[in-house]
Amino acid sequence: MAVSIKSAKEIELMRESNKRLAEVHLAMEQLIKPGVTTWELDEFAERMIRNMGCVPNFKNYEGYPATVCCSVNDEVVHGIPSKTRYLKEGDIISLDMGLIYKGFHSDAARTHGVGKVSPEVQQLMDVTKQSFFEGIKYAVAGHHLHEIGNAIDDYVTPFGYGIVYDLTGHGVGHKLHEDPAIPNYRSRSKGIRLKAGMTLAVEPMITMGTADVEWLDDNWTVVTADGSWAAHYENTILVTDQEPEILSML
Repeated sequence: MAVSIKSAKEIELMRESNKRLAEVHLAMEQLIKPGVTTWELDEFAERMIRNMGCVPNFKNYEGYPATVCCSVNDEVVHGIPSKTRYLKEGDIISLDMGLIYKGFHSDAARTHGVGKVSPEVQQLMDVTKQSFFEGIKYAVAGHHLHEIGNAIDDYVTPFGYGIVYDLTGHGVGHKLHEDPAIPNYRSRSKGIRLKAGMTLAVEPMITMGTADVEWLDDNWTVVTADGSWAAHYENTILVTDQEPEILSML
């Protein structure tokens, strides 16, 4: 496993790439309402990214046809935008996307409620988001990689939620997906020792029911095996000798 350590110049480019991505996420949040199609959300994101002089890094990645993964309700990740998928009051939608700025990739995901959601669904979204922050407490030079997943697991499990095992976080920077894989669950091994300059995409994917998932016939959309709803929260972070720096938040 070769984990990339970014130079000071590369880190500055990563900061700018992720700052621009955070701006897109904030703008898209204002568009989420009943009656909007996932296709409209995707078109807006691509237009904004390209107007920034950047390139959407998900589009055509291994054949993925869109800029944003728009995953609704029981769709965990990689939902394909559609002109016929209208958001409804009470739905939740996860928006996962990234961009390339001067050769450097950013990656972040957010789950949003559409209008008013139930208290149970709001709790799922809140726990998923907080589990990210619990995990990155250990994303510090000198700690081990799997301490991140252990902390996410320790926080999520008491709520009775499922933690998706089939999908993980990853390194990011020169490429969209780099080493190492970052599990969101407890691991027996310690994993690699973290070093300052590593850039990681930490992304817990949490369900209200089973941890098991299935792929739909489009070969992209991942759904929960039992139809329970799922939430996803992700940021690109920089490992330092002190607290981790969250690059994809303004």
